[in-house]
Amino acid sequence: MNIRRSKDLWMGLRAQKTDSAFCQFETLEYGWRAAFYLLTRTYYHKYRLYTIRMIINKWAPPNENQTSKYIENVCRLTGIAPDEPIGIPSDQPERWMAVGLAMAIQENGTESLDYFAMLKGWGLLSKRA
Repeated sequence: MNIRRSKDLWMGLRAQKTDSAFCQFETLEYGWRAAFYLLTRTYYHKYRLYTIRMIINKWAPPNENQTSKYIENVCRLTGIAPDEPIGIPSDQPERWMAVGLAMAIQENGTESLDYFAMLKGWGLLSKRA
């Protein structure tokens, strides 16, 4: 997933930065951790965004993306309707991982997908920093 660079000091953030727009991580696991943190802690808990439509409208706003196509693709890949609540992240981790995976496919395609890294990234959510 593409996470814009900011002042956030993500766990596993690469010291050597070669992309001026997006964060780069030491490993895929740390990148997935950051993505899942944003989806579950920031978007769900802080902003109360709990549907695919709400999340994608913030993540990929219409002034930068074809947001309606993005929503359509994520819904098709996950089998979750655009306005259907995804569920509480701790109760429905598989649904949140599916949404994250579908967003990653939308953003970057399938060539570099590593499902084990994704699962490990979810596991890293419980670690601080």
